[in-house]
This record gives sequence, structure tokens and C-alpha cells, in this order.
Amino acid sequence: MHIEPGLVDAGKIGLSYVTAAGAGAYALHLAAAARRQCGALSLLGRIAATTALVFCFFEVLPHQPVGVSEVHLILGSTLLLLFGAAPAAIGLALGLLLQGLFFAPFDLPQYGMNVTTLLVPLFAISALARRIIAPDTPYVDLRYRQALALSTVYQAGIVGWVAFWAIYGRGFTLENLTTIATFGSAYMTVILVEPLVDLAVLAVAKRSARLQGTPMFERRLHHAEAL
Repeated sequence: MHIEPGLVDAGKIGLSYVTAAGAGAYALHLAAAARRQCGALSLLGRIAATTALVFCFFEVLPHQPVGVSEVHLILGSTLLLLFGAAPAAIGLALGLLLQGLFFAPFDLPQYGMNVTTLLVPLFAISALARRIIAPDTPYVDLRYRQALALSTVYQAGIVGWVAFWAIYGRGFTLENLTTIATFGSAYMTVILVEPLVDLAVLAVAKRSARLQGTPMFERRLHHAEAL
């Protein structure tokens, strides 16, 4: 997901720094809680893994410019379920930054917008997961409708933020609204794929005894929530 360069001009782009700073601060808050729960080494390992995966997602997986942004298979809900909210959020931010520094420097001015667009929906599905997944249900036992709900909310959040930045930058013109609608309709097709990826990855995790208890993955992946 990369917002089109120039969508928001330099005079307005300061807002993206504020929103990205807020998202980053909340990610660090989650990271502090995760460190207390799983330890610093485990947290750093998960962050390294998610960063590498996000970088690969952006560079290797198919992506198509559509309207005001690009359609990507980001797999945010997959990262959340495997590694937890803090590593997923920091990995998304760092993976996006590495791509910008080494392969797409033209995306760096939009970094604040892109980070906000990726992280805030991730925080939303982290909260949603606590509501729709029973405490006695490990993530490997998720049902399709639960995976679909997480993916739908994540993708809808991304589309919502992209629409916000587009309207903030270019206003309510017919042309702008048309490009937003084109992007939104194309991007929501990701919902058809991501829940299936989630369930496939979780099925592999469920059948791999060696993954159970390893500090590289979210404890909730294989175990019920501690009460």
C-alpha cells in the first residue's frame, strides 16, 4: 500500500507526521507490554521476522497501482495472529521504511501517511480480536468467519485512511472521488484472499508441534489466553 506521490502537498503533509508519531508511540507502548510478557530477545526476534516478511511482501508479492494508491497483499492480520500486535506494527513500519530507503525513495515523503494507514487498522483488528475470539480459543483454532472479520476490518481501515488522505490533499472533486472509488473497489478484493492465507498459515502452525511454545511466535497462537 503506497499512496501516490504528490497526493498531499508539502504545505499539508505535516498532519501525516503527527498521525504517524501517534501510531508509533502506541506501537512502542504495546512493545513495552510485550517485552514484559515475553522478554526482550523474543520481542526483538519477532520484530526482525515481521520486518523481513513485510519487506518481502512489498517487494515480491504482486502489487498494482490503482487510483490514488496501490493494491497490495499486506497480510496484516496474518502477522498479528502469528507474532502479536507490537511486532506486527513495528515490522510494518520498519519494512516500509527499508523499502523506501533502498528501492523506492520517491515514497519517503509519503511515509507518515503510509505508516498511519497501515498501523491504525492493525490496532483496530487487535482490539477486534479480543472481542470476537473467545479467551479459551487459541488462534490456530480460528474459524473462517473470524478470519474474514479481521481481514475485512483491516482492509476497510486501509481504504478509509487512503480516502481520508486523498480528500485531505485534493478535496471533494468528482475526479478525486472517482479515483478513490476505483482504488477502494479494487483493494477490497484482497478480502477474498487474506482470510484463506490466514487459515492456511494457522493450519500449518497447528500441525507443527515444534512451533508450540517457541518464543518466536505469539503465545496465543497455540494456547488459550491466561486469565
